[in-house]
Amino acid sequence: MSEYQVQKGDTIARVTQQLKTDWKTIRRNNPEAVGRSAKNGNWFLREGATLNINSSFQKSLEDVNLPQKGTRQAAAAPISIPRSSSKIVFHDPAQPRATTPAAKDTVTGDKRGQLVEHTLQAGETLWELAIKKYHINLTDILADNSITDPKTLQIGQKIKIYLPEKGGEEPVVASWYGPDFHGKPMANGEIYDMNGATIAHKEIPLGTTVELKNTRTGEVVQAIVTDRGPYVKGRDVDLSYGLAKKLSLVELGVGNLVMRIL
Repeated sequence: MSEYQVQKGDTIARVTQQLKTDWKTIRRNNPEAVGRSAKNGNWFLREGATLNINSSFQKSLEDVNLPQKGTRQAAAAPISIPRSSSKIVFHDPAQPRATTPAAKDTVTGDKRGQLVEHTLQAGETLWELAIKKYHINLTDILADNSITDPKTLQIGQKIKIYLPEKGGEEPVVASWYGPDFHGKPMANGEIYDMNGATIAHKEIPLGTTVELKNTRTGEVVQAIVTDRGPYVKGRDVDLSYGLAKKLSLVELGVGNLVMRIL
């Protein structure tokens, strides 16, 4: 079995046992199918989400680097280069980029802007391209390029990247999270700093920069989407404690802001 649809009442323990895998594999391979409660910090699986638990596919997304130039890696063969020792060489920003009319995002339904042709380099991973460089959803890279097994990708191959389109202002209901989560890993794999300029959002691609404004006080901050949440009905954004202080929301706990994607 390589796919499984999460059913009502499924627990992480039950699913990992049934699929004969582990939570780390499920979480890394299915970032859009998992979430974490803002109330107690517990992870959960989204009902109706489809899980891909093929370990080789998961490794291709996050831990496996493209082979060195001049070699060809068979799709089913193991790759031993660890992620921590890789050197990421990104596409030359001076290279001409093609453009196309805006398309629809396969996850959020939002319009996407300019189309970039990215030339794959040795040491890159799709996860890092999505989260660290282009700030888009990993699932969109896979869908836009009909990628079913990233191990088949080759050095010098071009893939399509739809850059996120700058959005207009929209009202959001914001809450904040602090000491209970300080020092714990976020959805982007980094450690949460309660004083950092970070926020959690359910759908905006990780790595996206946004502007948040408290129209009541006139206070404005910029933040990066690094985590998923909040999962409390009626709330749109979870701020770090540091941002909540700058926006005068610590004592209120929950408040109305205006958000704009930069």
